[in-house]
Amino acid sequence: MGLLSKDGETVTTVASITPIIVRTSNVAKELLQVSLTYKVPVNSLDFHLLGTQTFTKSSVEGSGEDWVELTSDEVKDLKEDDFLNPKFELKQVHEIEIYSITESNPLESIDMSIGGNATLCKIYLTIKAGSVAHYYETFQEDFVHLINKKKLRANLMIGVFDSVMVQNFGELLAKIRVQGTYRFETQERYLVAQGYEPIETVNDKLILHYESKRQNMDEHGRVDYAKRGYVMSAVKDELLIEYIKAKRGENGRNCRGEFILPKEPIIKFEPTFTTGEKITVIDTPKSIEYRAGAGGYVTFEGGVYNINTEVEVTEISFKTTGSIDTQLDADVSINVKEKDSMKDAIGQGMEVTVHSINIEGNVGPNAKVTAKKATVDGQVHQSAIIRADELTINVHKGTAYGKDVHITRLEHGSVEADKVTITQATGGKIRAREIIIEVLGSHVKMAASHRIEIRKIVGGENQLIIDPMINESDENLHERSDQMAQVKNSIRDIKKELEGYEQTWRENTPAMDDLKRKLTHYKANGIKMPIAFVQKYQQYQLFREKLEALRNELKSKEDQYAWLAEKHTALQAGIFEARIINHDRWHNHNEIIFKLIDPHVDVFYIPSDNSEERVLGLYQDEDGAFSIKVMSQ
Repeated sequence: MGLLSKDGETVTTVASITPIIVRTSNVAKELLQVSLTYKVPVNSLDFHLLGTQTFTKSSVEGSGEDWVELTSDEVKDLKEDDFLNPKFELKQVHEIEIYSITESNPLESIDMSIGGNATLCKIYLTIKAGSVAHYYETFQEDFVHLINKKKLRANLMIGVFDSVMVQNFGELLAKIRVQGTYRFETQERYLVAQGYEPIETVNDKLILHYESKRQNMDEHGRVDYAKRGYVMSAVKDELLIEYIKAKRGENGRNCRGEFILPKEPIIKFEPTFTTGEKITVIDTPKSIEYRAGAGGYVTFEGGVYNINTEVEVTEISFKTTGSIDTQLDADVSINVKEKDSMKDAIGQGMEVTVHSINIEGNVGPNAKVTAKKATVDGQVHQSAIIRADELTINVHKGTAYGKDVHITRLEHGSVEADKVTITQATGGKIRAREIIIEVLGSHVKMAASHRIEIRKIVGGENQLIIDPMINESDENLHERSDQMAQVKNSIRDIKKELEGYEQTWRENTPAMDDLKRKLTHYKANGIKMPIAFVQKYQQYQLFREKLEALRNELKSKEDQYAWLAEKHTALQAGIFEARIINHDRWHNHNEIIFKLIDPHVDVFYIPSDNSEERVLGLYQDEDGAFSIKVMSQ
């Protein structure tokens, strides 16, 4: 209803009720009923909890057993077996006094709510950031009472599952009591009741782990048909397939006292396949594991899973197989049969990763091959990249990386490896520790850290470079130089500090020796040592420890510098052992270059046409000048 004030404004008033005492097992329902009966908003009503009775019975069919009230001690004595017994029932009846809210509550400044997990086996109290708690004499009792009221509005039991409640926010109550006024800077959450969480039923499941290797999605989440997983590799003992056995869950009981019965498991994926001798089957209580008994790739033919090692395909292309990605340590070998020189055995843009591959034809544009061992009987396109520890190529125009690389004909391609052996080279770039070329044509730039050996020269305009940095990056060299400079500065600073300590030590040694004699005399004669003497001796001990620490630090830094310098020197010294060997006469224009590290200079030499300078190496004369000379070996 509305009344007019003196100012003519309408003031809304809410009717109030006379307090009502009721007994109920559902507080929220009772408040709603009073709201409807007395035509007042439900949010204008509150209640006091006057008392709670807990009842139990065992619902054995036909027993007719009545509900029995439990004392508070009997409630505390209930065991887990009682709660997890499906025939055990619980209920509570609460005596409450319902009244209209007419004045503010001292806990109004705390904005808090009750919530639970999906099963209501865990109930949490959440206090929002910005809430303020003001301590007063009965704060704790009122706070717990308010929480219980919120639990009752949510139809949760009280006094049964809430043994964790007070201890969980005990620290909070202590802070409020000490500070008087406590502000919640962030949201805080506390566990206030905990029932018995059921264990979920597990339905059976068949997981094809090996299928997860199919890379059929691109970076934008679209299907990439070029990577559709033609071969699924596996290493020994790898989990390929897993059958999760169905298992019925376990009973639970939530904080409303409701018994939770798990669902019956659904079984529909029991294995119907069999396995070959290279699949290991491990049967456990929870699952059946199918693991690779050997390295290779997974096959499924005629309902039988097995592991095989050899794959034979006509070509690897977008149309036939898509890219193939297997683990390098899986024992998979691929033989690509396409030999037609007008076609590509490895198609444009295809990527192949495999332990071993034999390509009888060509590697096409933008293709990438990665293997432990690879053979290409055709040619490698100029935009193709091939990597393998052991690599053999017939005609190479692309980019190759490896450890031991053999090329029949290099045609303007590039090679980086530990050792490179080439039958005929016409144009291209080579970087390796050791390079051997049977027939050297023109326009080849080669750099080795240890040896370059040429059997026959038929061309010119080649560069033969000895570079000790082949196996070292400029970044590593600069980093080591910086470290040497830092260590050298540290040695200088430590020496300066140590010199001062040692000077002080020498000056004070007579006094310290005299002090030690006096202290020894006092101790031998049972005389109490003067405190000043003891303090001086302790200072002497600390000084000696500092001196020893500086000496040890200096030795450590000097050892570190020696190690860095030795590594630096060894790298430079290696260039004097390196050789360029030509078993033929030198023909046309060919440049010989030795790249020094310290000083950072290049030493050039051009052998005379038709000369027989078989072995060339770097020489340093007495004046320190460097030159390239003919060596005995």
